[in-house]
Amino acid sequence: MSVTEPTGEFIRRRQVTATTHASMRTVLDYAEAGVQVTDEPVSAGGDGSGPTPLQSVLGALCGCEAVTFRRTATEFEFEYERIEFAGAATIDIRGRSGDRTVRPHFQTVKLHARVFTSETQESLEELVEEVEARCPVMNLMKDAGVRLDVRWEVVPI
Repeated sequence: MSVTEPTGEFIRRRQVTATTHASMRTVLDYAEAGVQVTDEPVSAGGDGSGPTPLQSVLGALCGCEAVTFRRTATEFEFEYERIEFAGAATIDIRGRSGDRTVRPHFQTVKLHARVFTSETQESLEELVEEVEARCPVMNLMKDAGVRLDVRWEVVPI
């Protein structure tokens, strides 16, 4: 099946190459952005030389929320010092083990974002509504039916 790529001035393209040598370890090359290794822990047959692919997805959610927050905060003139994220996810391993009645990806994701700011919780909530509508990784998870429990909290500075 061939996929027709969208074109136009608003389309951005991202690329990665990946290599694995018949192991759980994969080297991902993001060209100018560097190299990352994903692996499984020793207990799951890997060498433990990097985060698991699913941990990387959880990390991508934190990073994407951070970038989307920064862009949107600038637009909303929302000042903040930093954000600290804590994320956790659950999977049902029967899916990746071949049970087609169970989704092999995340079942749930919990994300707690602590925003260090002098802004109010109400201002943060207004901003977050827009951030979560714009965040590509958040919306991939929503579209996949992942149950999301996301909490944003103001930490006064």
